[in-house]
Amino acid sequence: MVHIDKYQFGFFVVDGKEYDHDIRIVDDMIERWDDHGLEWSDVEPAVKANPKIIIIGTGSSGVVQVTDDIKQKIEQKGIKLIVEKTAEACRIYNDLRKKEEKVAAVLHSTC
Repeated sequence: MVHIDKYQFGFFVVDGKEYDHDIRIVDDMIERWDDHGLEWSDVEPAVKANPKIIIIGTGSSGVVQVTDDIKQKIEQKGIKLIVEKTAEACRIYNDLRKKEEKVAAVLHSTC
């Protein structure tokens, strides 16, 4: 089970491994994505995994915007969407994983 050990601006530690870029966690796999805007292609791999919940971390200041189109596509699949600043998104992700929820995360590391 993937656990986010630490998040700070531009930097994650996940299961003891350091990442200095945006990350997507899907089916306990950590993938890189880099974009200051959120595109459907950034979220689609998480949706295809059919989790119960997708968490989007919008950066340390919450700058990344989640479009209505992305929200609708996720909700049409019956997936709950949680959008928070990245620090809070990481906390929620860890809490849900402790409860053994099937959850995916798309986390922006900066702004």
